[in-house]
Amino acid sequence: MWGRTPIGGPFDLIDQTGRRRTDADFRGKLVLLYFGYTYCPDVCPTDLMAIAAAVHQLGPAGEEVQPLFITLDPERDTVEQLAGYVSAFHPRLIGLTGAPERIREVALAYKVYYAKVPAPDGTDYAIDHTGFIYLVGRDGKYLGFFPPNTPPDRLIEMVRRHLQSSAAPGTAPSSGR
Repeated sequence: MWGRTPIGGPFDLIDQTGRRRTDADFRGKLVLLYFGYTYCPDVCPTDLMAIAAAVHQLGPAGEEVQPLFITLDPERDTVEQLAGYVSAFHPRLIGLTGAPERIREVALAYKVYYAKVPAPDGTDYAIDHTGFIYLVGRDGKYLGFFPPNTPPDRLIEMVRRHLQSSAAPGTAPSSGR
């Protein structure tokens, strides 16, 4: 679960403001990465609230953590849709979308399962998906993951450990307080 490879990799997607973003944009920060979709009725909002609470509760140390949400439903999760969605959770949460093939590449790199599941009446669909929260190091390398419904205090505990052990170059390690 922690430090196993190969998990993760580069990405080139579009954020909720329409700006092109790559994994390199987040170097120097720890990243809490979540794959989901904005129409998710349960696990996605719950886990995004936990991520937001953890980043908030870290106080100033939370500035060293970048929360990211990558949609698994790029057909519905447009830039505009993501903008309204991510702003409901945390002001620094970045939502990413892109062409379905780009999303699939990133999901496969992180070993994320997802599949479109039509509603019984055929009028809509859901996305069945894994619900892990990934922790990515300042260098962009996978550190580990948290299972769905991990409470904020557990996220904070592990993030603090990595903040202390991997201070950005040229800075003193954070106390996490």
